[in-house]
Amino acid sequence: MNRSRVSDVDARSVAVIGMACRLPGASGPSELWALLRNGGNSIRQTPRERFDADALHSPAPRQGRIASRRAGYIDDIAGFDAEFFGMSATEAAELDPQQRLLLMTAWDALEDAGQRTDLLAGSRSAVFVGNTRADSLELTLRRGPESATAAQLNNFRSVLPARISHFFDFRGPSIVVDTACSSSLVAVHQAVQSLRSGESPLALAAGVNLALRPDESLVLTQAGGMSSDGRCKFGDADADGYAPSDAVAVVVLKRLTDALADGDRIRAVIRGSAIGNDGRSSDTVLNPSLAGQLDVLRWAYQDAGLDPADVDYVEAHGSGSPALDPLELNALGEVLGAGRPTDRPLLVGSVKTNIGHAEAGAGLAGLIKTVLCLEHGEVPASLNLSTPHPRVDWDRLPLVIPATLQQLPDLGRPNIAGVSGQGSSALNAHVVLREFDAKATHAVPAPDGTPYVLAISAHSAAALEDLARSYNDYLGPGGLGGSYALRDICYSAVTRRLHHEYRMAVVGSSHEELAAALAGAPAVAGRPLSALADRYRGGEEMDWATVFGEPGHYVPLPSYPWQTKRHWPGEQHDDENDLAAWVLREHARTSFEDGSTLTDIGIDSLARLRIVVELVKRCQRDVDPEEFGRIRTVGELRQWTRALQAAA
Repeated sequence: MNRSRVSDVDARSVAVIGMACRLPGASGPSELWALLRNGGNSIRQTPRERFDADALHSPAPRQGRIASRRAGYIDDIAGFDAEFFGMSATEAAELDPQQRLLLMTAWDALEDAGQRTDLLAGSRSAVFVGNTRADSLELTLRRGPESATAAQLNNFRSVLPARISHFFDFRGPSIVVDTACSSSLVAVHQAVQSLRSGESPLALAAGVNLALRPDESLVLTQAGGMSSDGRCKFGDADADGYAPSDAVAVVVLKRLTDALADGDRIRAVIRGSAIGNDGRSSDTVLNPSLAGQLDVLRWAYQDAGLDPADVDYVEAHGSGSPALDPLELNALGEVLGAGRPTDRPLLVGSVKTNIGHAEAGAGLAGLIKTVLCLEHGEVPASLNLSTPHPRVDWDRLPLVIPATLQQLPDLGRPNIAGVSGQGSSALNAHVVLREFDAKATHAVPAPDGTPYVLAISAHSAAALEDLARSYNDYLGPGGLGGSYALRDICYSAVTRRLHHEYRMAVVGSSHEELAAALAGAPAVAGRPLSALADRYRGGEEMDWATVFGEPGHYVPLPSYPWQTKRHWPGEQHDDENDLAAWVLREHARTSFEDGSTLTDIGIDSLARLRIVVELVKRCQRDVDPEEFGRIRTVGELRQWTRALQAAA
């Protein structure tokens, strides 16, 4: 155990500077907060594209059957912006959807953090991913020996963090963490340790869980771990297990001292964390241990340099287990209840009552909820509680599971919260967070009539149009941009975002003027910044620090508008009989025109060899590799394939 002095804690603290998630009923943190605050429940019937839950369901316990047809699911898991990530349609279809969604969510989190990916490339930035499933790979291999192609190497679980590290060119640790349901919270702990030791300057901690097959639910039903009605009833006398759910969640972490020096937006501060195994303090490996949970709670608050009695809220593991819930609540009451004033009970809740249990991603779903609670100063209701569990001494222990929206207390100090995670691996985790000091926020000055350039960009023309619409809404009446100074918005857009090929730049001296310009209103002529905007649109690299002079404050901006298409293995497309369209769809890594060279769109010499083999199979005739090798452009490819088809 690392026994830190309280005076060292601030120097060892870690800032949460960015968050992104895709959860049942929520495509990002703001949608999650709306769901939670409104008491929403996103559990629903299992979609047919996952598996036939109706055929497997049995209300009575039976071998080979599942207890519930309901769970928490993310929409559109086949949607992916392959072109953005330089993948062909074939590569994207063959790739585990966990990897695809994790790539987009990691990008969203880095944008939320205001981290330029081009400036991070080559750094020792780290990636820790909590994950237990490889459903896509296992389903593919079940189809028979012929499905065991070399492409499936990409779907081994070890590649989950490696895919992120490779795309962003991160050179630091890149590790899968598998401790069952505590995996992603352990990933946060590992990221904190990497940052504290100086091993990494920045770290992504992630959790991803997509249930594509029923196997685990069949096992858990037999073990009595599945809820019969698809509801997690944390702390309730009728708790009968959990409803599984999807999750893709990423947080961006940086040492607090570095985040302050770099002017990052700090969403919350991690004061400390601890992990620990139950060891032989329980009678079997799979049985939870009170002693093990008590140890980890005490270690975490010692690491944080905080009195556990000062904690205002705990996001519990809270799975709705009839055995685990009372154990967890008693452990929290014993450690965090000791010395607590009777008029300030500990608020305890569980996001699982809203979205289900995201298994390996559950800890990060809980952490993101907790950061949102600290930001808003509120704790949403925990659902599905009617009769408090009789094995918890509610009269003695100062614990409250909120049934309605609760305000966090105003005690003249930043609020403090904890997040717990527990796995069937007997590995417990607890992370201690504090609210970021509100004095660090900046008031919005009154408009002074000074004009600024707003420069935005995207990977494609369609994405740029969507991004301009998002900024128009952001800057318009009732938009989030109204909460921030115009100078800070424009400064953040040019210094905290990667500059892509497709660009737009407008000039205005108010939120309304910029919104109107983005919507196509005529530009005001003669402004000295107009020439600067023209140069940016022309692709010139600008010295924005010189343009703005004094640095601005980083503020949240609209996120990248993904141009997703459906990618799923084995699905047929309308262009199957058009050889050129088929070749380009399967192998082009970027957008193209007839004049684009094959090399520029990612069809190199190795890809050409593969295409020749595929064409021989499709056309049932010999194809001359040298003849194909002389084709330079997309237009030449179309002519050549038409001739090939005519001769077939």
